[in-house]
Amino acid sequence: MAQKGYVEIAIEVCKGCNLCVINCPSDCMALNTSDTNSYGLHYSTLSKPEECIGCANCAVMCPDAAITVYRKKKEKTGQVEGRQ
Repeated sequence: MAQKGYVEIAIEVCKGCNLCVINCPSDCMALNTSDTNSYGLHYSTLSKPEECIGCANCAVMCPDAAITVYRKKKEKTGQVEGRQ
């Protein structure tokens, strides 16, 4: 099972360069073409949050540091891996 993540985008900082969308391996990022920020720029958005794997490629590629990525912690089951 793939790790789950969540992306927060600072809308007022994002200039819509689209680098995060291009570099997302799970295609969960998109450019919001129906709305703009206060500067009149289209901004990136997490269009498919259920598909985000928390890889942070988008945050690394963002030239304005407008993206923060969070990863959900795995729950401990108490079982030793490989044993039943």
